[in-house]
Amino acid sequence: MDKTGNTERQILEKVDSLSGKLSDLKTGIGEFIFGQDQVVELTLITLLAKGHALLIGVPGLAKTRLVETLGGVLGLDDKRVQFTPDLMPADILGSEILETAEDGSRHFKFLKGPIFGQILMADEINRASPRTQSALLQAMQEEMVTVAGQTYPLPTPFHVLATQNPIEQEGTYPLPEAQLDRFLMQINVGYPDRETERRILLETTVNEEARPTQVLSPAELIEAQHLVREMPVSDAVIDAILKLVREGRPGDSGNDLVNKYVSWGPGPRASQALILAVRARALLEKRLSPSIDDVVYLAKPVLRHRMALSYAARAENITMEDIIDSLTVPLE
Repeated sequence: MDKTGNTERQILEKVDSLSGKLSDLKTGIGEFIFGQDQVVELTLITLLAKGHALLIGVPGLAKTRLVETLGGVLGLDDKRVQFTPDLMPADILGSEILETAEDGSRHFKFLKGPIFGQILMADEINRASPRTQSALLQAMQEEMVTVAGQTYPLPTPFHVLATQNPIEQEGTYPLPEAQLDRFLMQINVGYPDRETERRILLETTVNEEARPTQVLSPAELIEAQHLVREMPVSDAVIDAILKLVREGRPGDSGNDLVNKYVSWGPGPRASQALILAVRARALLEKRLSPSIDDVVYLAKPVLRHRMALSYAARAENITMEDIIDSLTVPLE
């Protein structure tokens, strides 16, 4: 029995009742996002784990389309903000205006910004100034914003899916480590293969495109997020997560590559992100509890933005993927 009083049988029944809809959810998204099965899977895991995702990829790889599709299939209110150097915090959070009533009295009225959607796409987030980025930080962590001393709760559920262009870095402000750590995963979006690109050409250049059909309601998504936190995790999986994260910290690690090529490693929030992510993947695959294979599979998207390479690593062409591979091999 878990801390909420549910037995494993009750949790399994909940998993069974949701599994069909989650399968339909993946299918529904796949009808609009072609050839990005892993990206879709990792994004769904992020949402089920009640997290935020950083999508890294060049323009034109359907990142915006993914957010719009998620809004449709989940029945969520989706918003999009194009981040630019002149974007101000009020452009995202909202602002107060002085309003005059019919009787001549005046009062301040708060006009909500786009952050009050349920899915916010922060497009090219690293193009905004640090001041604007920090305004997003409180919302991501606390699910509320403060304007003129007044606190406003954000809608539930609330998720940020931010994008970055990995090529053009002129005029950008790198995200601070504290904000990077707020993203449950960094999801790399690659180019489609030839057959997928052919399908894109044929199905996205017609006069009328189909619209996503809602598969899951916001209430059902919240129920699934609660279920993720109820799922049991074996001691073996917990030990694997702790070993993976702690071995990624230079100085305390027994891994020579980490000690030589890593400037700083993942903190405790990485362990929290991993345990939620592996549970969410188990739920998505209709399993009662996660396995060590889930830990290995999710190590890169969870850890790659929570570690930094040293100058020596860059000089010797050592990548973050090389480092994480050296950490996961002992777990397999």
